Amino acid sequence: MQFGYSETCLEHDTGPRHPETADRLRAIRRGLAKRHGVEYVSAAPADKPTVTAVHDDAYVDEFELFCEDGGGNWDPDTVAVEASWDAALASAGLSVWAAQSALEGASGRQTPFALGRPPGHHAVEDDAMGFCFFNNAAVAAQAVIDAGDADRVAIFDWDVHHGNGTQDIFYDRDDVFYASIHEDGLYPGTGHVDETGTNGAEGTTLNVPLPAGAGDADYVYSFEETIAPAVERFDPDLFIVSAGFDAHRYDPISRMRVSTEGYAMLTECVQAVCENTDAALAYVLEGGYGLDTLSEGIAIVHETFDGRAAMEPDEDPTDETEELVAEIRETHGLGSK
Repeated sequence: MQFGYSETCLEHDTGPRHPETADRLRAIRRGLAKRHGVEYVSAAPADKPTVTAVHDDAYVDEFELFCEDGGGNWDPDTVAVEASWDAALASAGLSVWAAQSALEGASGRQTPFALGRPPGHHAVEDDAMGFCFFNNAAVAAQAVIDAGDADRVAIFDWDVHHGNGTQDIFYDRDDVFYASIHEDGLYPGTGHVDETGTNGAEGTTLNVPLPAGAGDADYVYSFEETIAPAVERFDPDLFIVSAGFDAHRYDPISRMRVSTEGYAMLTECVQAVCENTDAALAYVLEGGYGLDTLSEGIAIVHETFDGRAAMEPDEDPTDETEELVAEIRETHGLGSK
C-alpha cells in the first residue's frame, strides 16, 4: 500500500495521559517497517476552502484562533495546542490525497491509506468532539465531488465508535452513502438502525449497532448481508474506509472482540464490494488506542493488499447479530434472509 504520512501530525500534542497520541503514528511506522512493499507519500495540507466545504466558516475560524492562542481543552476529551491547526490541515490533506490517488488509478498494492491525526469522524459541521477537529473522510469525499472526479462516494466506518460527524454532514445528501458498524451504546451514543437519512436522502445512511462482545463473524456477516448489498445498489465511484482499529479485542477502550485477522477479513469484504461496483478505494485512519493492536491491524490490511489471504471466521454470528441484520435488511429494503 501507499501510506500518506506527515511529520506535522506528530506535533498535535494531547498530553501525557490522552489516548490519541503521536505514539500511535510512531507505532504504525514501526510495525510497517517489518513489512514488504510499504511506500510513504507526502501530501499538501488542505487549505481552508477545502475544509469549509464541509465545515462552518465560523467554526473553522474559531478553531484557528483557539490554536493561535495556545490551545487547551476544547472539551474534556478534545485537546489542542498551537501546532494542532497545522496538524489538522495536514491530516485532512492526507485524506484528500488518498481519495484523489484512488480515483487516479492507485489500486491493488498501491491502494492509498492516509495515516493522519487528529482523526476526524466525530467532527460535525460546526464543532469539534471526540478527539476530532476536521472530518477528514468528509473533507476528502467533498473535495473529489467538487473537483468533478466523483459523482457518488461511499464511506464505510469500521471504527468501534459511531462516526456521528460523518453521518450528520451527509445526512441529507443523496450523493454520499455512509455506513457504520460500531458498538451499540458506546460514545457518542448515535448510530441507530432507524437513522437512514432525510430530505430525499433516505437510505443513504446505514447503521449496524452491534452489541458489546461482537467478534469477527458478527462483523463479516453484518457487512456481507447489509452494507455490501446497499453499497452495490448505491454504486459509488469511490469507496472510503474510515479505518479505526479500536474494535480489536485487546484495545483498551472498547468491549468488542475483533481479532487482528478480523481486519484482514473486513479488508477482503471491502475489496469484493469495490470489485463488484468498480469503485476506487482509499483508507483514512480514525481511532485505535492499543499501540500494538493498532500497528498490527494496519499491517494486516497492508498484507492483505500484498496478496495474503484472510482466514475464515472460527465461529458463527450470534443470534442477536442475525436478528439485527434482519431488522436492517427490512429497514433498507434489502429483502428477508
